[in-house]
Amino acid sequence: MVDRIAFVGTGRMGANMARRLRDCGFAVTAVHDARAVAAEELAREIGAAAPGSLAAVTAAADVIFTVVSDDAAQLGVFAEAGDSLLTGARGKVFVNCATISPATHVEVERRCRAAGAASLEGCMASSIPQARNGTLYLMCAGALADFERVRPILEKLSCALRYVGPTGRAAQVKALVNMVMNINTAGLAEGLGLGAALGLDLGILREVFSQTGAASQVLKTDGEDMQNREHSCFFSAAHAAKDSGIACALAREAGLSLPLARATQEQFEKMVRLGLGQLDKSGVAELTFRERHGLD
Repeated sequence: MVDRIAFVGTGRMGANMARRLRDCGFAVTAVHDARAVAAEELAREIGAAAPGSLAAVTAAADVIFTVVSDDAAQLGVFAEAGDSLLTGARGKVFVNCATISPATHVEVERRCRAAGAASLEGCMASSIPQARNGTLYLMCAGALADFERVRPILEKLSCALRYVGPTGRAAQVKALVNMVMNINTAGLAEGLGLGAALGLDLGILREVFSQTGAASQVLKTDGEDMQNREHSCFFSAAHAAKDSGIACALAREAGLSLPLARATQEQFEKMVRLGLGQLDKSGVAELTFRERHGLD
């Protein structure tokens, strides 16, 4: 039997994953979003249904991807009462792709098991173009048998598929990936901001960075954007603040002090307070260049 696939959460990541699987010949039967209009538009585009209830999404599919915003939204779609993906969920597999706390993934797994369903983490370390092209870096956790069941689907979404262990582990790894990425982003913004204040040619400075110990993936993706104030959103400052917060919470639980992670979290939280949270994370440069918005 060919698995029917559904998506809950049709923002830019979820919608592009649905498009990708449709293009690969999978049966994407249903899409749902808190913003009904977004789900309806995507449904028309890919030939799927847009059920008004979560229970109807579960009824329409065998494998359901959730790509929601935060812990509260994740627990909400797996509510233990009222409209929920858990209704009629026996035998279904849920692949949960949001960047949320490990504890929430563990709780969702508990609820799914109680309903006779399976839950798998599918944490993504990539951005919008990779979701559309099927080149996501996917870190998965949960029962190995559940991972193997949906592997053929995941392989069409990913160029690098990694199983990391029991539920909660993928969220831990993803939190650390984003923590380090965010630190690199904030550090690059400070380096370029200071270079600009010193009157250096930032094009030359970026080239020197790229050939020395200052090189990083963030330099490739964000350096020119920081210089040119081009902050079209691929990974928002608000998400950076949330994800750094998850990592800092894990550090507190482990009894570790991570001053760089905390300082980075504070920078992205400042962007949110200033109304800049929907800029790309490269927008943290707005806090470090002279005469840009947000300087104290």
